[in-house]
Amino acid sequence: MELSSSAFSRNAEIPARYTCEGSDQSPPLAWSGVPAGTKSLVLIVIDPDAPDPAAPKMTWVHWVLYNLPPDTPGLDAGSSPANLPAGTREGLNDWQREGYGGPCPPIGRHRYVHTLYALDTELPALRPATKAALEQAMRGHILAQDELVGYYRRKKQP
Repeated sequence: MELSSSAFSRNAEIPARYTCEGSDQSPPLAWSGVPAGTKSLVLIVIDPDAPDPAAPKMTWVHWVLYNLPPDTPGLDAGSSPANLPAGTREGLNDWQREGYGGPCPPIGRHRYVHTLYALDTELPALRPATKAALEQAMRGHILAQDELVGYYRRKKQP
C-alpha cells in the first residue's frame, strides 16, 4: 500500500496553505495498493516533535479519520465532513475537536506523519474517538500501513 500527496513529496516541505499560516486546509492525499480483504481504512496525522524538535515531549494529533471505505482512492484538499466518503468518521485531534488542524509548530522544523492503515474490519463508533482509542480498537486488525512524512517550520515564530 502506498500513501502520497500531490502537494508534497515524501520527506519534503508541506506548503504553507495546508498550515496555520495559510488556509489551514487538509492536503490532498491519494493511496493505492489497498490489500484484498480490507474492510475499512484509518488515517492518523501526528507531529511527534512537539513542542520542540530539539527536545520532544509529546506527540500532537492533527487529524483522525476512521471507517473510510476501502475503495476510496484518496481525499481532496480541504476535506471536511461535507465531502468525506460516506461512512467515514472523524475522531478528536489534540485541539479537542473533530477535523483537520494543520501544522503550526511553536519552534523549529517539525515532522508531520500521515499514516494510512488498512483494516480487516469496520470499527464501531468510538466515544471519544481519540488516537489512543482508535489504536486500541485497531489492534489485531491491521492488514497493511504506509506513512507519508512532511516537514514544516513556521515562517513567523510566535
